[in-house]
Amino acid sequence: MKILHTSDWHLGRSLYGRARYAEFGAFLDWLAEHIEQHHIDILLVAGDIFDTTAPSNRAQNLYYSFLTRVAQSTACRHIIVIGGNHDSPSFLDAPKTMLRALNIHVVGTMAEDELLICQNQEGVPEAIVCAVPYLRDRDIRQSETGESMDDKRAKLAEGYRAHYHGIGKRAEAERSEQKIPIIGMGHCFAAGGTTVADDGVRDLNVGSLDHVEASAFPACFDYLALGHLHVPQKIAGSETMRYCGSPIPMGFGEANQQKIVLEITFAGRAPQIEEIPIPCFQPLRRVSGGIDDTLAALKQLKLEGSNAWVEVEYTAAELIPDLREQVEAAIEGTSLEIRRIKNKRVMDRVLQRIDTAETLDDLEPADVFARCLEEYEVPAEQRAALTASYTEILQTLHEADAKAE
Repeated sequence: MKILHTSDWHLGRSLYGRARYAEFGAFLDWLAEHIEQHHIDILLVAGDIFDTTAPSNRAQNLYYSFLTRVAQSTACRHIIVIGGNHDSPSFLDAPKTMLRALNIHVVGTMAEDELLICQNQEGVPEAIVCAVPYLRDRDIRQSETGESMDDKRAKLAEGYRAHYHGIGKRAEAERSEQKIPIIGMGHCFAAGGTTVADDGVRDLNVGSLDHVEASAFPACFDYLALGHLHVPQKIAGSETMRYCGSPIPMGFGEANQQKIVLEITFAGRAPQIEEIPIPCFQPLRRVSGGIDDTLAALKQLKLEGSNAWVEVEYTAAELIPDLREQVEAAIEGTSLEIRRIKNKRVMDRVLQRIDTAETLDDLEPADVFARCLEEYEVPAEQRAALTASYTEILQTLHEADAKAE
């Protein structure tokens, strides 16, 4: 029996205003072909199917087209999808009864139907899947007036442990004497997990309350398929407790990662795990340094015929008023795209002026822009026009994000 573990598709996500539907479509085409060619029996999708709770029509079309293609055109017997923290539980669950007719099992929120018995072609059980979705605070913890952070942390930890161990006991009772694997699923931040800057991973709770210890997962799980973290990794050094990571880089911090899905082959209860590399459908590059280094790096990408999307991080002390113009001129006539220019010098100085009690989350975009104007010492008579232009750009971006494609 072959199982494929994937997660964190984030369908509909853009990169600094650039839609990525072509990448998502290419990945799902590749995934469907892999499932067909490698005779995958069970597909596990461990949450964050969509990037927002109200996905665009185009993102929904990618999702449902993929599900029906795999269900109807491959030998895959079961597709199991759990909700993540980016997903709307009610949105995912709405068509679950209809999808079940295609052996597509969707668990958007904590429910009684998290325990799934997967049968082979002869109707004989071949695996038990504990499809636990993202567990929200209210699902597993009852808040009380006056409780401390330590109390909340302890209650959350016990809530996770109780839920997973409870479903684990039910799974063991179902398995009885059968020599079939029990597979756990989850969407959470396991303690010791690794993230990278600019990966879009949201904190699930305040501080480190969301970090789930490996001991929360029962020993009866022969494999644990996790989602939420975008970097492929093992938990607590265990070969059988895994994050597969996101299928495409969600930000420039992930640009150099090899993205994978995990293929698990079971003979009885013993898993053999193989990392399957995912092709790069749209290269991302991060260019960092002073103006000379930046232009030289862009020239090299141009010589290579690259079609990368590029983030430029300007780190030199010298103020370059026409930085963007020079960068854009360097890539003129190529397939390169500058998706972001980050002036580290200015941002560091602005952030140093922010009160220690403040963070960027406390500031509106207009506040940060106003502080940049101060840092650049822009004359007062120019600030009104620049602020108006900035506000217009923000409004355009917000309208573009809100528009369903």
